[in-house]
Amino acid sequence: MASMRMGTTARWMLLAFTVAALLAIEIRLTHGPRERMDTALRATARWSFVLFWLATCGGALRTLFGARFKPLAVHARDLGLSFASAHLVHLALVMWMYGVADPHLSARTVIVFGIGALWTYLLALLSFNETSSWFGVRTARILRLMGVEYITVVFFIDFNKDAFGGGLSRSAYYAPFLILAAAGPLLRVAAAIRRMTLGPALAAS
Repeated sequence: MASMRMGTTARWMLLAFTVAALLAIEIRLTHGPRERMDTALRATARWSFVLFWLATCGGALRTLFGARFKPLAVHARDLGLSFASAHLVHLALVMWMYGVADPHLSARTVIVFGIGALWTYLLALLSFNETSSWFGVRTARILRLMGVEYITVVFFIDFNKDAFGGGLSRSAYYAPFLILAAAGPLLRVAAAIRRMTLGPALAAS
């Protein structure tokens, strides 16, 4: 049973990585030199974010809105590891841009987004029981909470960069991601309050 589960997770991770890689390749082949990097970064970041949001909000949606969201909650770990896998493509593009295309990125940008990357792969490690046990249940839970919210903030910062400075089409492009990034913490807090309020009755439903 465990091996079947690992096989499913590995397939999800491979699919997520492949989609991100194909996005980058397609943009490389179809866009001009000035557009390639920016477009590829935006596309891969948004694909990563969709996986991250589903992974971190699935349980909250299940708690707040019922069994229709149970599949998301059940597959939260698969989605989280898929996010970590897909995000490797985005990070590779960022590293290439920093080292070759734009070596003058601000230190603040590198630090903020670098810490986000570290949290991403620490959370991936914590999804394995063996690694999580090193920290203990309480500490691992706190680390997960901190990591998820930090990554959410990083995505929000990224999506908020001149989101409303390029006309209606640019605003429409960024608005859904900004809304989801802002909604994530609110959903998680609301779900936590509901679980504390209902307790065993919610678990039994």
